[in-house]
Amino acid sequence: MKRFRRHGHESHRDRLKQELFQFNKTVEHGFPHQPSALGYSPSLQLLAIGTRSGAIKLYGAPGVEFMGLHDENAAVTQVHFMPHQVELVTLLDDNSLHMWTLKGHNGLSELLEIGRFTLMGPPGAPPSVTRVTAVLAHSSGELLLLGTEGGHVFIVEVPGFRELEERNISLDQVASSVPDDYIGRRNLEHVEALQENPVQSNQVVVGYGRGLMVIWDLEKQCAIQHIPATQQLESMWWTEDGSYILSSHSDGSYCRWMVGVEDVNEEEEKSDIPYGHFPCKAISKIVQLPTREGPPFLLFSGGMPRASYGDRHCITVNHSKTQVALDFTSRIIDFFVIGDGPQHTGDPSALVVLVEEELVVIDLQSEGWPVIQTPYLVPLHSSAITCSHHVSAIPLKLWERILTAGALQNTHYSKKPWPITGGQNLASDPPQRDLLLTGHEDGTVRFWDASGVCLFPMYKLSTASVFHTDADPNENLNPGTEGEWPPFRKVGCFDPYSDDPRLGIQKIHLCKYSGYLTVAGTAGQILVLELNDEAAELTVEVKVVDLLQGQEGFRWKGHTRLDVREEPVQFPPGFQPFTLVQCQPPAVVTALTLHSEWKVVGFGTSHGFGLYDYQQKNNVLVKCTLNPSDQLAMEGPLSRVKSIKKSLRQSFRRIRRSRVSLRKHHVNKLQEANARLEAELAEMELAPVQRKIEARSSDDSFTGLVRTLYFADTFLSDSSHNTASLWAGTNGGCVFAYMLRFPPVERRADEPVSAQPAKEIQLMHRAPVVGIVVLDGHGAPLPEPLEVAHDLARLPEMQGSHHLLVISEEQFKVFTLPKVSAKMKLKLTAIDGSRVRRVGVAWFGSNRTEDYGESGLAVLTNQGDVHVVSLPHVKMQVQYPCIRREDVSGIASCVFTKHGQGFYLISPSEFERFSLSTRCVVEPRCLVAPPLHSGSFDQHQPQHGGPSSAPRSTQDGEDAESAARRVMEHALLNDEKVLQEIQKSLEGDQVSFLENNVKSAVA
Repeated sequence: MKRFRRHGHESHRDRLKQELFQFNKTVEHGFPHQPSALGYSPSLQLLAIGTRSGAIKLYGAPGVEFMGLHDENAAVTQVHFMPHQVELVTLLDDNSLHMWTLKGHNGLSELLEIGRFTLMGPPGAPPSVTRVTAVLAHSSGELLLLGTEGGHVFIVEVPGFRELEERNISLDQVASSVPDDYIGRRNLEHVEALQENPVQSNQVVVGYGRGLMVIWDLEKQCAIQHIPATQQLESMWWTEDGSYILSSHSDGSYCRWMVGVEDVNEEEEKSDIPYGHFPCKAISKIVQLPTREGPPFLLFSGGMPRASYGDRHCITVNHSKTQVALDFTSRIIDFFVIGDGPQHTGDPSALVVLVEEELVVIDLQSEGWPVIQTPYLVPLHSSAITCSHHVSAIPLKLWERILTAGALQNTHYSKKPWPITGGQNLASDPPQRDLLLTGHEDGTVRFWDASGVCLFPMYKLSTASVFHTDADPNENLNPGTEGEWPPFRKVGCFDPYSDDPRLGIQKIHLCKYSGYLTVAGTAGQILVLELNDEAAELTVEVKVVDLLQGQEGFRWKGHTRLDVREEPVQFPPGFQPFTLVQCQPPAVVTALTLHSEWKVVGFGTSHGFGLYDYQQKNNVLVKCTLNPSDQLAMEGPLSRVKSIKKSLRQSFRRIRRSRVSLRKHHVNKLQEANARLEAELAEMELAPVQRKIEARSSDDSFTGLVRTLYFADTFLSDSSHNTASLWAGTNGGCVFAYMLRFPPVERRADEPVSAQPAKEIQLMHRAPVVGIVVLDGHGAPLPEPLEVAHDLARLPEMQGSHHLLVISEEQFKVFTLPKVSAKMKLKLTAIDGSRVRRVGVAWFGSNRTEDYGESGLAVLTNQGDVHVVSLPHVKMQVQYPCIRREDVSGIASCVFTKHGQGFYLISPSEFERFSLSTRCVVEPRCLVAPPLHSGSFDQHQPQHGGPSSAPRSTQDGEDAESAARRVMEHALLNDEKVLQEIQKSLEGDQVSFLENNVKSAVA
């Protein structure tokens, strides 16, 4: 009977786990790492980006996102949407072609790979014969034209990837028709580009690397015109009326050729070198777009004078009498132009540019061609991310104030709405407002709206203005002075250079109720800031804290502290610093916490910890934790690489002042070196060598490093009087508790706050303490400061006994308070080397019962696994693999939320979001219906004149009701379940089912 009850209890617990816990990687935020290809569908209004790791990502209206991953570990080199369809084709650098589709499933669309194909040549032929160099998706939606390295054009029927051998355009056919006087006829080289005639879909132009362009009739299977350019070909563009072809070349020139001239000798090469007379770089892509009134837009990438500006990444926009060279901070991958109007058939409205580190969209219809702010694909790494902090359930008032401050920073952006609007976002509105704060190497803190699928930038705080730095305030990579030639204009926000690594933000803590923020940096600086809706001129008061407490025999060998400006500084609306604590030695701040109700800040470094009263601007407590034998702690994390970083910085500055930016691969090398350094520091400071649980020597390095700080109102002296307290945990397994006494509210501003030591716990195994939590009489974690005052949490239970939970890297141990006697513990397995790296208290709500939930600990180990540990009984609930164990940077970057979600960096520019909760899941839920019209204007894949599989709005002899029903059917064609139901309904003549389901699915 007893066993039966236990079994029943276990099955009940298993059911509860299923209601509470579920692991999902839900969405990737930020900018794709190493993008390599760009595509766009005007009919679907979707953008596609391929990456060097084989990922394909689609974006439409904000919230509409899809991701696919090729099985092959190969870079995506080209992406082409099939005109007026929900299919797209990718080409990888292993020469394989892949067909993807947006397929309906349960009323939502999902991106699926439906076919793959590799071009096969005749037996014994060299690989170059079938190596694909150019792809054209024909406007019929039924053909792919594949140009190859060997000079052939293969024609393939899709979606089945069936080669139409009889229609192929062989190199021999073309070469035999080339005029004898053409200089390059013996070696036309590879097919560089393919373009379709916008007005006659049976005509395509084949451009060969040597320069020759041949207009080919697909029906008659013969050449109808030869265009004998003599310079190496880079790209082609067929103008909208079909009368001209533009070609761009490797010498920085472009030419305009008339179509339909029978005698090639009559057509002279009209060459224009926009940035001559000295040798120029190649124009890699050229586009000409008409306007309803006035001259066309001409856009091209490259073409800069090789000697002076050969390292610039530019796109030139030329319209009427205005010419601008848009100067990007990283290499251009590709670009396209969106037209206005419902089918994008009107005047050019936006230029979309994919560069290696960001996506930039330019408004071509507003004066000055301003940038349009991106709602997604924001470069999180515009300065390298150094730390993260998540705050859940932001009050509306604070949210609006942060948004207002951010809006004042964004007045330079265009007022036009985001132009990429494909698909429908069917996700429900977020239940709460969540903030993700990221600290950066350049001393900035960026505030992101993390409530939904899009990680949207809200506000940027810069701390650099508080200090004197090495940066020259007048220094500018590109001032763009009037009359300058080329007419450069710097665009984009990616700027990886930091003038002083000491500015880097290491810890952040925001109180969402009071609006107080504290941030701490690499050189021991702790700033306390307050939200102000008005600009203000402030002098920041500095308090220097000596954490060594006069200990002799130590000499700091690391970096010096930052030099604070003594004069008043003008701060814009937003968070403004009013006081600064400077730790001496100026080591990296390793722990930080804020209690806005008590108006104190706790901070720790590798030398000790302190408590600062920011109301009276006085220091309350200083405790040195340095081990006398720990000389490593005196070197500072930057000392080993200080000289090389300094010389690199100076080199960068010299390069910048000479108006030449670094080539991209140099930047990559620097980023890789920085990543390796960060990983080494993380291991050195925060991750001792893997081993089984065993007692550590007290002379291990960095035993005094403070890992965690925690405020609690609990029982320290006796079980009847609760008191404010500060708890600190160190790398050597030591926990310090201090009793805090605050004067009454009416005398708080005048009388000092006092602190006295109360407890000290030394863990037997000396494992680093990574977390401290006090549990109330009900076993619940204590609420956050001011949470009860704002009626967002119940008062903690002060009748029953409180418990102290100490989380070390190796175990979870519960002590009774105030006696501090061990009650229970949970050991993390020693066999596989698992150690706690990140921990956070979270609330897990049931997905079945609205008012039921449990508190638990979300835990990440050095193996990359995530666990949930129950509170207060510290029992392991679930375990899931999350991050690769080799990904040290990803593990170090992880941050948990209060509702069972988490974020970690999967690359320098992307966060992966995951959820451990069944109730709190943020993921894309979107629907993309097939295009309903066949007359869309597609500049990259001209659509005029060819057959189309998309339905017309009405057909001959069809009434409006029948037309509506047919169009609705087409909108649901990709959803198999609905299709089966439609079939049954039509057989039973149940038209109402069709109408009801169509309305609900595509409304």
